[in-house]
Amino acid sequence: MSHLTTIILAAGEGTRMRSARPKVLHEIGGLPMLGFSIRAAHAAGADTIAAVIGPGHDAVRALVAAEHEGAEVFVQDERRGTAHAVLQARPVLERAEGVVIVLFGDTPFVTAETIDRLARAVEEGAAVAVAGMRPPSPAGYGRLLTDGDRLVAIVEDRDASEDEKRIGLCNGGLMAFDAKSVLALLEAIGDDNAQGEFYLTEAVALANRQGLAVATVEIGFDEVFGVNDRAQLAEAETRFQEGRRRAAMLSGVTLMAPETVFFSHDTRLGQDVTIEPNVFFAPGVEVAPGATIRAFSHLEGATVAEGAVIGPYARLRPGADIGRKARVGNFCEVKKAEIGEGAKVNHLTYIGDATIGAGANIGAGTITCNYDGFSKFRTNIGAGAFVGSNSSLVAPISIGEGAYIGSGSVVTDDVAPDALAVARGRQVEKPGWAAAFRERQKKK
Repeated sequence: MSHLTTIILAAGEGTRMRSARPKVLHEIGGLPMLGFSIRAAHAAGADTIAAVIGPGHDAVRALVAAEHEGAEVFVQDERRGTAHAVLQARPVLERAEGVVIVLFGDTPFVTAETIDRLARAVEEGAAVAVAGMRPPSPAGYGRLLTDGDRLVAIVEDRDASEDEKRIGLCNGGLMAFDAKSVLALLEAIGDDNAQGEFYLTEAVALANRQGLAVATVEIGFDEVFGVNDRAQLAEAETRFQEGRRRAAMLSGVTLMAPETVFFSHDTRLGQDVTIEPNVFFAPGVEVAPGATIRAFSHLEGATVAEGAVIGPYARLRPGADIGRKARVGNFCEVKKAEIGEGAKVNHLTYIGDATIGAGANIGAGTITCNYDGFSKFRTNIGAGAFVGSNSSLVAPISIGEGAYIGSGSVVTDDVAPDALAVARGRQVEKPGWAAAFRERQKKK
């Protein structure tokens, strides 16, 4: 493929989202919509990626920089149409070679393969290539008028004749240009329309008048599904989740109730992973082969090793690293902690900023007291240690290999390997006290 320059239009305010956030920062599968477009362009091998954003959208600028090092950002101060937006990236267009692709920041399902097909249409001789699609109902979409392989014009729905409205091939919005002619075409687009804006689609008619080749590349409707409001955002999330669930099952993952499991854009699952109902994967989770995630668990920024069992009702927070065949059970929370091979954290427990050695057993109701209101401190528990139920481990603290902690202890000092530590008040028993107490109360 020749040089590929991608211009992504992310300037839309998205007022129908009813949000203080720019529309393209709203997330699908935990990734802002604009991130999908940038990643698709990158996967297609784009040499240059530029984004056109709205004024004051510093968060959008930051996302572009984070997603693609070296990406250029331009600001469209006035919203005067799609052609006007692309021209804000004039410095990029002036030095572009090969193919220029125009994408949108609110169409998250465009694939690298589609970008490649548009680019190849230009490489094969077209000055302009337009993505066409066949929606379930063409009403409201611009129609593509073709003559064989040649795209003659794009007619908006409100301007189409009755015969033209019967055409099922519609404008998908994505366009590719030969870099040698893109600037001249864009600069020739006028604003002679009811909105007084400069529309990218006018490039088709201009190219035809100049005798330049114009092509259509037909793609699936789902790829150009756009998001303009919260209802469409929810529909996009549904489409995303359905695709990820199917892909997971086809890769060898068991989903016991697929419709109740939610993935993020970067969730990674190994073969023979079993996921029970009502599990949520936030970003940054990797689960190794043979692990089991039981019902009603929430995982974020965590790794789960081969054969480990998580849940039910477990929460893994960022930095949780669960070792091979380890167990994290019901109503347990793990944060920024390594749980060693075969270790057990089975019931009603909080483990934060800690290292738990292989084979250690953490009793029910145990917590690591890792925060003093100002700073976080670590707890280190050696291999094979046994921590009795309802213990509080006040960090910083180390418990040696094979040590025992008596139930109900508040441990504030290090414990030597193989030692027993008991840190609780000594039990006192007073025979007959309860009966005497009840008798006194009755007399009152």
